[in-house]
Amino acid sequence: MSALILNGTKLAKIREQQLKVASDLLLKQQKPKPTLATILVGDDPSSATYVQMKVNACERIGISSKFIKMAASTTTNELLAQIEDLNNDPAINGILLQHPVPDQIDERACFDAIAIDKDVDGVTTKGYGLMAMGEPSFGSATPAGIMTLLKYYDIELAGKHAVVVGRSPILGKPMAAMLLNADATVTVCHSRTVDLASIVALADIVIGAVGQPELIKAQWIKDGAVVIDAGYHAGGIGDIEKTGLESRVYALTPVPGGVGPMTINALISQTLEAAQRADTGLM
Repeated sequence: MSALILNGTKLAKIREQQLKVASDLLLKQQKPKPTLATILVGDDPSSATYVQMKVNACERIGISSKFIKMAASTTTNELLAQIEDLNNDPAINGILLQHPVPDQIDERACFDAIAIDKDVDGVTTKGYGLMAMGEPSFGSATPAGIMTLLKYYDIELAGKHAVVVGRSPILGKPMAAMLLNADATVTVCHSRTVDLASIVALADIVIGAVGQPELIKAQWIKDGAVVIDAGYHAGGIGDIEKTGLESRVYALTPVPGGVGPMTINALISQTLEAAQRADTGLM
């Protein structure tokens, strides 16, 4: 068989057309233009590229973006002050703090300073807790994008055994919670899991979210599985080795072009939703 390719680039374009219609409707109703504030601390070129991709996506669907560049020497208190200014600005609907920040900054404190109604990247502790409990919240962007991708391609989750390899607070852990909320049976593994191969071999759905190039080997994955690779590394490889998988598994995300576009799409979608909530008074 030939694997179903879960094309995030294709789906993101379809959803951008839908989001533009919704954004245009707000403007026709003479509502304020939705606005995403992006904060970049330091000079990491990869982070700068990611931020620009998000700004470009805003432009494509008619959302405004406010780009804030802060020096690599920025302190935690200086970043907290900037976030507080954005929290108090009624023109800002969403706040994105690009990860990672320089080592001297308390990243968790800064993430958690983002107002819950503007946490469109789904990075706050409170937002995670609400999502895990099945309450309304903005989910972490990458897991939320993956869930949208799985739904679009009619991938059955209920009753399936999903193995998430990775436990980061903005990817692995929220991914596991979202899958659990969708009635999957979930096992969370990581780089220190003993005999990782034997656990991956049991998975109906494998999520690579560990941040290590090709840590998960193709031979571990059983025939007919669904393979989601959230990693991206130099040379265009992910967290999962793909050799021979296309002829064995049921579905597979490409790298690049699978999860990445859906991460940005989830962020933009949730920014628009935040603007719509602000307009209706639903927070």
